[in-house]
Amino acid sequence: MQSSLMKRVVSTEYLVAAILVAVFYISVGNFAWYWLPILFVVFDLSAAGYVFNARIGAFVYNIGHSLIGPTLLVALYIATTSQGVLFVALIWLFHIFVDRALGYGLKHTTSFEHTHLGPIGKAKKK
Repeated sequence: MQSSLMKRVVSTEYLVAAILVAVFYISVGNFAWYWLPILFVVFDLSAAGYVFNARIGAFVYNIGHSLIGPTLLVALYIATTSQGVLFVALIWLFHIFVDRALGYGLKHTTSFEHTHLGPIGKAKKK
């Protein structure tokens, strides 16, 4: 399989996951749909670590974009049935899946443009 085809398959998988999370968010969580786009950018605040340097930036960004956090929140929801916890977990998962569908992966410490899904931005053009 060609590399570009594999990237499209992976991107499509993440897009399908984002759609499923959005459907679950609305139909099972009974949350208002408009919070998904409104709060989508909140998790990108984790990129603020790049103000200091690439190492700190990657660390903080990856905390906000790893599946570990929302997975732990889903486990907490199962234990507590707190709707607030479910609300945050689903928006967080939606954000991660959309980012990954667009090709934005977890960051390497070398620069913002180097991700586990491949180069982005200026690094991609090289």
